[in-house]
Amino acid sequence: MLPNSRNIFIIATNTIEQCGEKMPEDFDPKTFVERQVEEIKLVVGNSRALVAISGGVDSSTCAVLTHMAIGDNLICVFLDDGFMRLSEPERVTEILSKPPLNLPVKIEQVQERFLNALAGIRDAEEKRRVFRATFYEVLSEIAKREGCEYLVQGTILADIIETRGGIKTQHNVLEQIGINPRELYGFKVIEPLASLLKWQVREVARYLKIPPEISERQPFPGPGLSVRAVGEVRPDKLMTLKKATAIVEEYLASYKPSQYFAVIMDNRFRSNPNIKKIRDAAATSLGIEPESISVKIFSDKATGIKNNRRVYGNIVAISSLYEETPAPPLSKLLEMQKNIITLNPTITRVLYSVRGLSAKKSYSIAIRAIRTEDFLTASVAEIPWDCLIKCAERILTDCPDVSRVYYDVTPKPPATIEME
Repeated sequence: MLPNSRNIFIIATNTIEQCGEKMPEDFDPKTFVERQVEEIKLVVGNSRALVAISGGVDSSTCAVLTHMAIGDNLICVFLDDGFMRLSEPERVTEILSKPPLNLPVKIEQVQERFLNALAGIRDAEEKRRVFRATFYEVLSEIAKREGCEYLVQGTILADIIETRGGIKTQHNVLEQIGINPRELYGFKVIEPLASLLKWQVREVARYLKIPPEISERQPFPGPGLSVRAVGEVRPDKLMTLKKATAIVEEYLASYKPSQYFAVIMDNRFRSNPNIKKIRDAAATSLGIEPESISVKIFSDKATGIKNNRRVYGNIVAISSLYEETPAPPLSKLLEMQKNIITLNPTITRVLYSVRGLSAKKSYSIAIRAIRTEDFLTASVAEIPWDCLIKCAERILTDCPDVSRVYYDVTPKPPATIEME
C-alpha cells in the first residue's frame, strides 16, 4: 500500500478482521480490473514502475494490470535467484513475453548473490528475513538503474494475514508491519491484489486471458525452493530438490491437489526421550505392533501453528519396518499424526515413509500435497499409495544422494503448508 494513497490499494479493515474467511462469491473480475487499471494510472502517472515476476499468478496478474495502465513505463524483471524449478526462468519468460501478454520480461542473474547471503543459515525465519533483505536490495539497485519510482508486487490477503498473525514472515509484506520501503529502498510499493484471496486472483487472471500455465499454476513461495530445503541451503542440496520437485509434479499433477511439491531434509537426527511414547502412539493409531515401527526425529525443525501463532517444532518420521505391507489408509495416518502431536506438543510435522534404501545417504525427501480453498487452512490430499510408491522409487533412482521418501500427513494447522 502507498502511504496516503487512494483506497484502491488498501486492505479493508473489515476484511482483515475476517482473518481469512472466504469473500462473497459475487466477486466481479471485470469491475476489479477496470478500477485497478484506472487507479494505477492515477497513482503512477508518467513515472516508471518495476515489477519482479516469478511466474506465479499473483506477480503475473499484477504485471499485466500495470502494463495495461502504464505501458512501456513498466519494467518487468525475473530474478533468477537459483531457487526456481529446473529451467523455470526461461520457460516463464517465454510464456509472458509472447502474445497475448507481450510483457517485456528480462532475466536478472542473481543466483550467486542469494546463495552467498543464505550460506550457513539453518533457522527458517532467519532464512526468510535474509531472503527478504537481499530481494529488496537487488530490486532497489534495479529500480535506481532503470529510473523506477514505484515497485508493483503481488501481495495478496493471505500473505498479510499470516505475517501480521505471526505465523510466518512473508517476504513481500513490508508497510503492513512497519517497514518503509521508500526510506529503505528508494521506491514506493503498489499492491493491486492486496485485498484478494487466491481464488479471486485466479478469476482476475482468467479474465485477463493470462495463459493457463500461469493462471492455474500452483502457488510457489516467494523465496522459492529455499524454504523447501529445510535447514541450510547448499547448491548440491538445491539441485537434488529441483530434480525431486520435477518428479513429484509429474506424478501428482493428474490428481489436481491445490498444491503439491517436494521438500528436502538433511539426514541429521536428534535424540528424544519421548521416542517410545511416539512409537506407541503411532502403533496404537495404525493397529500394529510397536516393534514394527521406526521413529526418527530430524535435527532441523519445521514451521507450525499453535494457538494461531508460529512455532518451530520437531519433524517426526515414521517408518514401517516391513515396507511390503499395504500402507494404512489416509484416515489412519491422519489419526496417527493427530495423536502424536497431541501427546508431544514440540512436534509440528509428521511424515510417513513411502520407500527407502538401507544405504546411508545425505538426504531425505518429503512429498507434500494439500487441498485448500483459501490457503489459510489445508487438508492432506488423498493420493493413491501406488502413485506415491512409483514417485518415491523414481526419486530414489534419479536422486542418488536420497535414502528415503516420505509423505507428509500433517494438515494446516498444526503445520503450515510450506515447511519453513
